[in-house]
Amino acid sequence: MIVLRVVAAIAGVWIVATVLLSAIRTVVVPRGERLALVAFVFVGLRRLLTPFVKRMSTEQREQALSRYAPLALMGLAATWSVGVIAGYSLLFWAVSGESVSDAIVVSGSSLTTLGLASIPGLPTQLLSVSEALIGLGLVGLLISFLPTMYSVFNRRELPVAQLATRAGTPPSPTTLLIRLNAIHGLDQLDEMWSEWERWFAELEETHTSYPALVYFRSGQGRSWLTSAGAVLDAAALVAAAVDQPRRPQAMLCIRSGFIALREIASYFNLSFSPDPSPGDPISVRREEFDTCIAELAAAGLPIVPDLDQAWLDFAGWRVNYDQALIGLCSLIGPPEAMWSSDRAPLMNPTVFGAVRSVHSSGRRQRQAQKASGQ
Repeated sequence: MIVLRVVAAIAGVWIVATVLLSAIRTVVVPRGERLALVAFVFVGLRRLLTPFVKRMSTEQREQALSRYAPLALMGLAATWSVGVIAGYSLLFWAVSGESVSDAIVVSGSSLTTLGLASIPGLPTQLLSVSEALIGLGLVGLLISFLPTMYSVFNRRELPVAQLATRAGTPPSPTTLLIRLNAIHGLDQLDEMWSEWERWFAELEETHTSYPALVYFRSGQGRSWLTSAGAVLDAAALVAAAVDQPRRPQAMLCIRSGFIALREIASYFNLSFSPDPSPGDPISVRREEFDTCIAELAAAGLPIVPDLDQAWLDFAGWRVNYDQALIGLCSLIGPPEAMWSSDRAPLMNPTVFGAVRSVHSSGRRQRQAQKASGQ
């Protein structure tokens, strides 16, 4: 029996330490880390929802998925609490010799600081105090964590909402360029590319520090991810096919965008080439590109005469973010939009299996990406 209690005490310490490390690394560490416990909660809940979501209408699906991220965060907090209660239950049982049921009651009472039950003796009283402090600490972490999350979410969504008036809902790079050309002319595009370059830089930082933000949906049929894809495609079209002087701001926007999407895709262990060649295949077909160019030309945009070279240039830009964009669309299932979510399988189970992996492959991929100079 003594050996069993020693084993229970060691297991209890390990469980509590694992939960605390998970909470600290999720909330406090400034750069998000891939954690098995967090992945278990998010991926597990998503797997439960997937069979039901796939049978829903588009409106019902959006409503259900908009609640997924908040529910997963609450589930993560509940998992931390249950883990602490379980770990301390083993400690109370090992130290006091009381029944398992009494140990669970005392542990739950201590974590919630209700004081409904206690076990006499200095060791158990010290355990109760330490568990109460941990409970208060978890509450404090959540109180500071959630407002930060929603503040970042609001900053992300403002440009997305503004883009809807320019690119439509769902966003289209063709619509974006036609409307801007009709209203302002192409001379005003540089300001927009600069704004979105900054947006992508903040996106990379916030969505790898707080990965749950990836799952927070935009609402009103919009999506931060399809908006990002539309802006990148519009910039690629301008850089490749619009007959005007070189647009360095458009190119910088593309670079900032594909770096951000790759970093986020790396966190979720999604597959993409860290150093693609300009001739690698992309998900956009040549006939789709030609149709888009014809629409732009009909709207009065100046188009370069060599469309074959324009296609090669466009594909050379698109290949940098194509796989990361489509992979993230498969992960979060945004509303259907041109050249992004319209060619990604809805909530691909293979993708979820990749997200669940917390091995070193993702780190090696990120290192290879940085080493390539992309």
